[in-house]
Formats: sequence, structure tokens, C-alpha cells
Amino acid sequence: MTFAAKAATTTIPTVFIVAQDPVGLGLVASLARPGGNLTGINFYSQELAAKRLELLHELVPVATRVAVLVNPDNARITEITLKDADTAARAMGLQIQVFNASTNREIEGVFATLTRERPDALFVGNDGFFNSRRVQLATLAARDKIPAAYSNRDHVEAGGLMTYGTEIADAYRQVGAYAGRILKGAKPAALPVVQSSKLELVINAQTARLLGLTVPPTLLARADEVIE
Repeated sequence: MTFAAKAATTTIPTVFIVAQDPVGLGLVASLARPGGNLTGINFYSQELAAKRLELLHELVPVATRVAVLVNPDNARITEITLKDADTAARAMGLQIQVFNASTNREIEGVFATLTRERPDALFVGNDGFFNSRRVQLATLAARDKIPAAYSNRDHVEAGGLMTYGTEIADAYRQVGAYAGRILKGAKPAALPVVQSSKLELVINAQTARLLGLTVPPTLLARADEVIE
């Protein structure tokens, strides 16, 4: 949608929220001086893949084989996710196996394979489609008793096991604040892109019990929220 807005107009002020580097995406000239009609919030997501995998391993220390689910239709995010996950897995001595899904049916197919191959855990890449299918993903993971880590709290609220990522609600509040400043006369070209760095670790304790997992006290102490 952000790219559509950029293509449609060079004059109407636009406030975006993106997970990738907006300079690299060609949305703005620089973070400090956007230089056009666009500015907004850059929240961390892909950069956190390695840390998310590390926390998943801490929660499931016996895991040696981790399935990684990505959306091949989202090539840029998939490339970054797999690169970061592979680097982190090598450092922890984990083996990863990549699975692709871009439709509901393909998600069902992936879980059918996971049921047969029985990986120790599942790492779900950051993706808008996966977020829209969070209930399906959480339900299937619970059904097949696969511990899974996700990219945002929506998945955990839907029954997923854990997430570590940007506090999206805070990022959207920042978008609203920028929109308000523009409505009062500020120019997007003069509003630096804000890099949201408020992170949260959320664990669903009920799902952990369902999976027969004991959440380490050290992990509970670091959690921003534990859903009972």
C-alpha cells in the first residue's frame, strides 16, 4: 500500500509504517531527511529473527531440528528471514528446514508434513499473510503439539506459544502522532523517519502447559507479558 501511495502522488503527505529499511526500499532519501511527501515509522522485525530463534531455543532447550515457515510471495522478507535464521541456527548448533506457504491450503500442507517429520519446534517468519492466518497457525501448532515462535503478539493472543518483536501498538501510536503533526502544518520532508525500538517478549503460559513445556524462570522474568 505504501508503494502504491508513492506511485500515485508526489504531493499528498503520506505517513507509512514499514518493517524494512525505508531508504533501501526507496521510500525516502534518508532517515533524517526524508526529502519528499513520505515519512513514517520503521519498526524492527526482520532484524529480530536471530533473537527470536534464540529465545525459542531457550524455551525448548532439547530442540535440535527447527522448521522455518516463510512466504515465498514475500521474497525480500523471506530472504532476510532465512539469512538471519540460518546464521543464528549455525551458532546454536541447530538444524533448520525451510517450508513455504502463501495460501491457506499450503499452510495445511506444511503441517501435514510437520506431523510426519516431527521437528522439535517451528519458527514462523514475519509476514502479513501469516498474521492474517494467526488463528489457523496457532490451532494447527497446538493440535500437532509443535512449539512455535511468531513475529508479533497477535499470534500469541490467538493461542501461539511465544513472540519477540516490536510493540506494534506503540508503533501505530507514533504513526498517529506524525499524522497529527502533518495535519497541523508540518511537512513530511522535515519529519525524520522514526525507528521504533520498543520491543516485547510475550509468552502464552496456557499454551506452554498444553505442550508440556516448563517455561524457565529466567525467561519468565524477562517476559513483558505472560498470558494465562
